[in-house]
Amino acid sequence: MTRTLVLKSSILGDFSQSAKLIDFMIDRAGSKDGQQPMIRDLAASPLPLLDGAAVSAIRGGEGLDPHQQDILALSNQLVEELQAADTLVIAAPMYNFHIPVQLKAWIDLICRAGVTFRYTEQGPQGLMTGKKAVVITTRGGLHKDKPSDLITPYMQTILGFIGITDVEFVYAEALGMGEEAQKAGLSEAQAALEQLVA
Repeated sequence: MTRTLVLKSSILGDFSQSAKLIDFMIDRAGSKDGQQPMIRDLAASPLPLLDGAAVSAIRGGEGLDPHQQDILALSNQLVEELQAADTLVIAAPMYNFHIPVQLKAWIDLICRAGVTFRYTEQGPQGLMTGKKAVVITTRGGLHKDKPSDLITPYMQTILGFIGITDVEFVYAEALGMGEEAQKAGLSEAQAALEQLVA
């Protein structure tokens, strides 16, 4: 998986189905050109949540205190990781109908005016063009194509906002609806991932 940035966001550690699906995808893709994907586990190494100090920090400028300087440096690092990637693989498990706060923290730190998007007379323009994204979303119930699926439109919108419009979604649903349903949901997701990396 050449120049691939992987974002894991599950808080479940070894019990995370989304993390296991990402590992499955990486294994099936294998290493190309000797490059392994860059993996950032947003739950194992949490990012700071957006607050007033962080907003001021990522806007840059003078007079930042040491804490804000650290936040700006971290944001710059996250943006550089994204800029260097051709492909972005995101785990987006559904927690209470939306993405984990760990993933939202990453989004808040990389969405920066003049850096990953800019405002124009025609509206915002994404600057992270020419990239592909794969969003692997796991759910306990059945939500795909239903009003309760807030993740798909949100991730399409936020990725498009920064210029990533080539987005594939892989769904693993019904994981909390019994052993057979879970097995079927994971099997369907694995088949979709194998097709993507073929």
